[in-house]
Amino acid sequence: MGFKTYTCPIARDCGGCEWLAVPYPLQLKRKQNQVEELLGAAVREDGGQLEAIRGMDEPLRYRHKAATPFAFEPGRPATSAGPNRPHRQGSGRGHITCGFYAAGTHRIVPCEDCLVEDPRARRILNAVAKVAERLHIPAYDEDRGTGVLRHAVVRCGWKTDDVLLVLVTRVDELRGTERLVSALRDACPEVTSIVQNVNDRRTNAILGRRCRTLFGPGHMYDELLGCRFEIGPTSFYQTNPAQTEVLYQLALEGASDARRVLDAYCGTGTIGICAAHAAAERSVVGVEQVSGAVACAGRNAVTNDVAGRCRFVAADATAWMAREGHAEHFDAIIMDPPRAGSTPEFIAGVAALRPERVVYVSCNVVTQARDLALLRELGYRIERLSPVDMFPHTKHVETVAALTRK
Repeated sequence: MGFKTYTCPIARDCGGCEWLAVPYPLQLKRKQNQVEELLGAAVREDGGQLEAIRGMDEPLRYRHKAATPFAFEPGRPATSAGPNRPHRQGSGRGHITCGFYAAGTHRIVPCEDCLVEDPRARRILNAVAKVAERLHIPAYDEDRGTGVLRHAVVRCGWKTDDVLLVLVTRVDELRGTERLVSALRDACPEVTSIVQNVNDRRTNAILGRRCRTLFGPGHMYDELLGCRFEIGPTSFYQTNPAQTEVLYQLALEGASDARRVLDAYCGTGTIGICAAHAAAERSVVGVEQVSGAVACAGRNAVTNDVAGRCRFVAADATAWMAREGHAEHFDAIIMDPPRAGSTPEFIAGVAALRPERVVYVSCNVVTQARDLALLRELGYRIERLSPVDMFPHTKHVETVAALTRK
């Protein structure tokens, strides 16, 4: 990795890659220092090892999920409709715009190509805006709560050719659906499935609760560590699959030779299924609150021939551990909480089960440091802490902490 930097014509307005002008080796050093400052002393006190951050060989094109908002921009049309067919939304001339929100605002910055996205993604999202404009599908007006097309989200396979396009609308009714699908397939032949997601709430959240498949199977597949996973329109799936493999491999190493594993916050089962796939004698229980994710995890287990050794439960993990966890005799617990981290109640529940090993996968080292302090008070020591750079050109850093019972 040389000391080169990357340039982007909209970097100043977009703000998404806040460290784009910083040479990548220096980005990695900053992230390593952040982890050292927050957890270095604890690791040394426990006699553990703080490893060097795992970065990318080439920190470009790593995002395999991309999204855009839509809005109507008054003024001259962006496409050539002709003088007798002006583009209208309401009473004014203009066009549908898409791209990224400027940092700290809801002003859309158009983007033709993004350095960190899969090269297919932005072209597909821009094509959606052009098709919607041509078919007179009005963009959502967030001030008035009117219009139809709010967002589009595209997921591109890393080790497959699948491409899932999700159109987020304000209303269930989407007129001229067949014509819309035909136009999108003509413009984006690589898309393998199109889903309408309905979000009728006045919210900044992109996705709503209802989905309708317009074309294809309504989901896609991708692969991690030799396992194949179904990804639906609302599934959580890491956006940087190359580094996800690094992250998950570290988690599996942290679980060591555990034969009975609890995968808490399991989502669609990706970590737990990879753990079962890696060791034929290993069995896994995954616990997840979202019932749709649990159903998907079950299908993923069948796809990967580990259904006989993987069981997924729709429940609150803290309550489930207190109710049923003691009967399971887990050797290792893998926890992968959201950015807010875990809770004292969950951590106490983990310690009460007395597994020999705990693996804590984190996307926020600040909340992880808080939670690891509790685990250490409850009888665990940090054996290994491994930072992973999942989001180059940003300040974010992921970490995998492997702990053993004292």
